[in-house]
Amino acid sequence: MMVKNTVTDQRIDKFLWSVRIYKTRSMATEACKKGRVIINDVPVKPARFINEGEIIQVKKTPVLYTYTVKKIPPSRVSARMVNEYIEDNTPDEEKLKLEMKNNTYDSYRYKGSGRPTKKERRDIDKLMGI
Repeated sequence: MMVKNTVTDQRIDKFLWSVRIYKTRSMATEACKKGRVIINDVPVKPARFINEGEIIQVKKTPVLYTYTVKKIPPSRVSARMVNEYIEDNTPDEEKLKLEMKNNTYDSYRYKGSGRPTKKERRDIDKLMGI
């Protein structure tokens, strides 16, 4: 029976959670199961072990993030220390997609949602150029 317990051996779902790519480990596991985590152009299962130097692609609609593994963290790390463990290689075009998505404004109001708030009215006026 082989036991994987060293710091150099870590499951991909735990790694994604430890370097704060996903908020919870169960979210990371679910993303792996749905094929949103890709290593070496192959979708991986949550139990796959990660190695240093591997390139990980994570699909978070609409962006395909690309990361290079520098080191394997022993446990979840603080946001300040994330850069010691991964390098973000996401192209600027992908980051632009996220910015464009965030800048779009849904002008449709659902029935029964009431009158717009003061902030919503200002946003609507800004959108219309008033």
